[in-house]
Amino acid sequence: MGAVKSHRPVKLIVGMISNDPELIMKVEKQLEWRFGKIDFRTALLDFSYTDYYAPEMGQNLKRQFISFRKLVNPELLPKIKHFTNKLELGLSRERGKPSRRINVDPGYVTEAKLVLATTKDNAHRIYLGGGIFAEITLRYVDRSFLPWEWTYRDYQTREYVDIFNEIRNIYLHQAK
Repeated sequence: MGAVKSHRPVKLIVGMISNDPELIMKVEKQLEWRFGKIDFRTALLDFSYTDYYAPEMGQNLKRQFISFRKLVNPELLPKIKHFTNKLELGLSRERGKPSRRINVDPGYVTEAKLVLATTKDNAHRIYLGGGIFAEITLRYVDRSFLPWEWTYRDYQTREYVDIFNEIRNIYLHQAK
């Protein structure tokens, strides 16, 4: 029988999608207030991999990834996802029938994987509690992150893989 032990802290990441760069900056400040200093930030990246968000959020969407200096307990992921969902709702256009202006998705990076939180169940997702599931989106093999067959198309790109490899390197230096 294996000994039960605590998981080491992980690197919190958040991906944001919106067509309003000022809103992305506003949300970034709110996330920094809640989770601490940001230590990595991408430029605004074109988001044209799917039209899933277009009916709610419009066209010309941009994505930005950030990570936080302070490492977190991975058990907090459901609470973090609830916080980001409330943040999205609070910034929606209409109170009664929400129309999102921004998508805010948390996850974390470890030495071995990138995990994303979601409210949607699927065969490859594990229920964490409170209506939140976890998905291992990328795995680290032979000096780079690699996708699975279920990995979102944008997360399979060299651009995104390079981003998460860089965040992983920051994490490894912090975890020493």
